Amino acid sequence: MARVVFTKHLARYFPDLKDTSFAGTSVRELLTHIEAKHPGLAGYIVDDQGALRKHVNIFIDGEPVGDRRELEAPLGADTEVHILQALSGGSLD
Repeated sequence: MARVVFTKHLARYFPDLKDTSFAGTSVRELLTHIEAKHPGLAGYIVDDQGALRKHVNIFIDGEPVGDRRELEAPLGADTEVHILQALSGGSLD
């Protein structure tokens, strides 16, 4: 099972969201299992076409996912996956 680390700001929408392990042999399959446990979360990660949203990055063992459309990157049993949403806007003042 892959260990998944979520960006902390997603907890604002999913208060019970915690870094945990999920089954899946690909990123797409992993997202299916995440959605089953946290309904609606996939909508923050992928668009209505199933592609990774442009403000979201997924890293597998420290490397960014190259295939943002099909999300077929393979996952191993000891894989660490980071799901990050970029934050933008606002002011530094």
